[in-house]
Amino acid sequence: MISVKNVAGLPADLGSTVVTIGKFDGIHLGHQALLAETITIAEEQLLAPVVITFDRHPGSILDPSSELLPLIGPSQKDELLAEAGMEVVLTLAFDEALARLSAKEFVEQILVQGLSAKAVVVGADFKFGSNQSGDVQSLRELGAEFGFTVKVVNSIEIDGVRVSTTLIRSLLEEGKVKEAAQLLGRLHTTRGEVEHGLKIGRELGFPTANISRAAEGFLPMDGVYAGWLYDAQGERYPAALSIGTNETITEVPRLLEVHVLDRKDLDFYFQVVNIEYVDFIRPAFKFAGVEELIASINADLDKIRVILG
Repeated sequence: MISVKNVAGLPADLGSTVVTIGKFDGIHLGHQALLAETITIAEEQLLAPVVITFDRHPGSILDPSSELLPLIGPSQKDELLAEAGMEVVLTLAFDEALARLSAKEFVEQILVQGLSAKAVVVGADFKFGSNQSGDVQSLRELGAEFGFTVKVVNSIEIDGVRVSTTLIRSLLEEGKVKEAAQLLGRLHTTRGEVEHGLKIGRELGFPTANISRAAEGFLPMDGVYAGWLYDAQGERYPAALSIGTNETITEVPRLLEVHVLDRKDLDFYFQVVNIEYVDFIRPAFKFAGVEELIASINADLDKIRVILG
């Protein structure tokens, strides 16, 4: 997959394309439906499948007060888009200049002149152009003018509830990682480098991998989770995941720590690892002392062993 930051970086031999457009800030089931339809059209019409997305949430410019953390980071997004079969990802800088483009200017400059689009795939609530003046109907009218078709993909619903990044983020904020996974179509994941910490876990008999605070992937509510750690070689380990500030012993800035079950011989330092959240165990607590903390950790590990089989 080719990833570029502007139209000028597109391959000269790209040819005609089918394009889907969106934030793709979670690659949840709704996003996956758009990508699947794009691939279907690409195969039927022999077009190159392309994603247009943005380097930040458009709300950062249109309504800065509404900007929220994304569910996934840039490398996670690129990996998921490549797995979906996309050939090109055009990640536009969502700045004042882009926000000022009219709907027609966006279509003419980017879809037509930049990408030679013959088909465009969008969601039913798609908006584009300055002040979000463009919608599905105006996109169809511009398609008739410039020679591309428009395919609208309806939202995905699970048990009557529309799948959305906002809903998934709310579930994660409540620790509901199992419910979030149903809407994502996969386990929610954090990706980051393992760095040195205070080694408190090792002193207690439960060594942990401290994940860099620059990690990608939204951190769920503070608490303990059952999950998996994938090392840099892709090997999977059953793990207890702890998110919080370590109030019982030494309070630190919010952190994700990972303890691989029944292993004390592993060294993940400076590896970029993937952490998958399987199930919620309990919220974060400040314990009365070390003995109470250790007893709770052992109880947590027993539950996690059962959940992970």
